[in-house]
Amino acid sequence: MILVGLRGVGKTVLLSEVRKIAEREDFAVIFVEAHEGKKLAELIVPPLRELLYAISSLESAKNLAARGLRVLKSFVSSLTVTIEGVTFGLGVEQEAGVADSGDIEADLPRLFEVVGEAAAAAGKPVLLLIDEIQYLESGEFSALIMAMHRINQRQMPMAMIAAGLPQTLALAGNSKSYAERLFRYPEVGALNDADARRALEEPARSEGVAFEEGAIRRILDVTKRYPYFLQQWGYDAWNSAEESPISAHDIDMATGRAIGELDQSFFKVRFDRCTPAEKRYMQALASLGPGKQRSGDVAEKLGVKVTSLGPVRNSLIRKGMIYSPAHGDTAFTVPLFDEFMKRAMPDKAVRAE
Repeated sequence: MILVGLRGVGKTVLLSEVRKIAEREDFAVIFVEAHEGKKLAELIVPPLRELLYAISSLESAKNLAARGLRVLKSFVSSLTVTIEGVTFGLGVEQEAGVADSGDIEADLPRLFEVVGEAAAAAGKPVLLLIDEIQYLESGEFSALIMAMHRINQRQMPMAMIAAGLPQTLALAGNSKSYAERLFRYPEVGALNDADARRALEEPARSEGVAFEEGAIRRILDVTKRYPYFLQQWGYDAWNSAEESPISAHDIDMATGRAIGELDQSFFKVRFDRCTPAEKRYMQALASLGPGKQRSGDVAEKLGVKVTSLGPVRNSLIRKGMIYSPAHGDTAFTVPLFDEFMKRAMPDKAVRAE
């Protein structure tokens, strides 16, 4: 399963909850967060090594776990990156010819297969959790899909649940034809009205506090029912109100605080990672209004040819700032980011320099 959704909708929270459930069910859980500048191998090798050493103490899995460590060492030896802090015992030799070609699409499925054999012998199911999966390179994503396909074919006790931004769907579709059959892609988005109300009212009710209907409606309207924003407005509404019930006036007071906090943290931390050219692109996108916009309209706003914007657009997609809902369309991955851009760059010329 790969959870797909915009920023701030609760994907990471859901993965953390899955982790708790899996650990209660006695799974071995590997939780990694992908990000720019780090290879997939760097993320998964340390926890795989820890897992194999842990199950090597079980008599039923001792030999297969030892083989897994040899294959893992072979896999590491073939990498072009150095994995800090990963060492093997004196008795662990490489297993030549297995998962050591240097081609991750060939090696990762074989490595997972050997780990799966050891896990099966130990009676220890393994759950791999990957957050921000959209940051994986295309070849890494393809290798991961092939590895899980191999595990699935052999019915080994390994599963994967990941989470990523909407561009993950395109990444999966471009990788392997069977990716669509292998994974489910539940969409995580804004809450419906009933659940958004519950998110606000139930915690307050447990403390003997209520919301006026107008206050609830005001919050739902301004947050568009996105979980992170509901949390922020609920927090600031609580701190703004002096008595129960929390009123629409309290929400107006809270809104200024909430926007100020989001601008300085949730929005600005992403804005600051962008180059001047990328910021101008986002300014132009925001000026067209909320939702998806045609790439050609962004180029027209900037006064340039759409083809010249390819590198900037691709860079923003890699940084997780925008995505393409459909061919030729562009949208922000962060809800309400268009409104932030108008506050952050209100009076500057949109056209490219």
